Amino acid sequence: MLDRETFGQITETLGRFVAEQLIPAEPAMAEAGAVPPGLIAQMAELGLFGMALPEEWGGLGLTLEEEVELLFILCRASLSFRSVLGINNGVGSYGILRYGSDAQKRRHLPRLASGERIAAFCLTEPDFGSDAASIRTSASRRDGGWVIEGTKRFITNAPEAGVFTVIARSDSGSRDHKGLTAFLVERNTPGLSVGPTDRKLGLAGSHTADVVFSDCRIPEEAILGAEGEGFRIAMSALERGRIGIAASAVGMSLRLIDEALAYAGERRSFGKPIGEHQLVQAMLADSEAEAFAARSMVLEAARRYDAGEPCGKQASCCKLFATEAVGRIADRTLQIFGGAGYMRDYPIEQLYRDVRVLRIYEGTSQIQQLIIARQMMRDGASPLRRQ
Repeated sequence: MLDRETFGQITETLGRFVAEQLIPAEPAMAEAGAVPPGLIAQMAELGLFGMALPEEWGGLGLTLEEEVELLFILCRASLSFRSVLGINNGVGSYGILRYGSDAQKRRHLPRLASGERIAAFCLTEPDFGSDAASIRTSASRRDGGWVIEGTKRFITNAPEAGVFTVIARSDSGSRDHKGLTAFLVERNTPGLSVGPTDRKLGLAGSHTADVVFSDCRIPEEAILGAEGEGFRIAMSALERGRIGIAASAVGMSLRLIDEALAYAGERRSFGKPIGEHQLVQAMLADSEAEAFAARSMVLEAARRYDAGEPCGKQASCCKLFATEAVGRIADRTLQIFGGAGYMRDYPIEQLYRDVRVLRIYEGTSQIQQLIIARQMMRDGASPLRRQ
């Protein structure tokens, strides 16, 4: 944890960077379909690629609470910017940090923290998304190492990634999560190829693609953690990542509310600013209340995580509520803008499309509902039950 003065300086610097550099670059980024390399270099210089990594590996050493506070600021700009560096701070580095060998940590973490190397996390496949126990990508022993065969789909940062965390089935006789193992596969490994960049509804600056493994041979030391621990590694990384996604939704909610407020003060109808009409005020108020609730939930879950308390259910609550809320806030904001909001002359049209994916990746809203309800049933009812 940083001292408050140092952390305050970081937040002020990031706030200026977002306002003066990232938000003005949104139209050009959307048009080009990529984050400008100069901005990526500036984000690396600010240490944003290593927010969540310890100082010993070149990161900022932030607690999760501090990290989400930075995400509240960073994600006022297009979520494409966060997506470029988010895997390095989340599912792409967490497994290495917690389960990796000393050699794996030395090889990968400093380069991930500096932004020299981009990470990707390969879980989803063409025939499954949420049902991780049905993974078909295989890993079989051969000649003192492993051979991976299969295809991963919708992999964020795949076109740029230098290292891939791959969850594969190492026990061909199993049909559940117990037969899964995690591997670290580097970009230049023969047998690894990346498909064409996907064409998406939003997040123009964030790239996804298929990752194909065909007779992809890796050494024994490429195993991350222990054989059979793949599902555990993936789920623990996703638990932390879901709080980060919720924080991203909060940041974008705040941006959308600011856009709605500014427009409601400028646009006039029936002789006065539309913000003075009660029905518009109701939409503004509902958005503010939901953003406040989501922000409070995220901070509470992050504090629990930092304290070492179980927070899988709380992470899912955050992910469910905050991502559903930002969808409603985006819809209200576009409604306040009216016809103008539907046009590309204003940023709302792009932001509206960008936020839609938040309800899908790192576990859909429906999967979060299942996680929450199942934990509730395990805990049971009690007048002293904590949230």
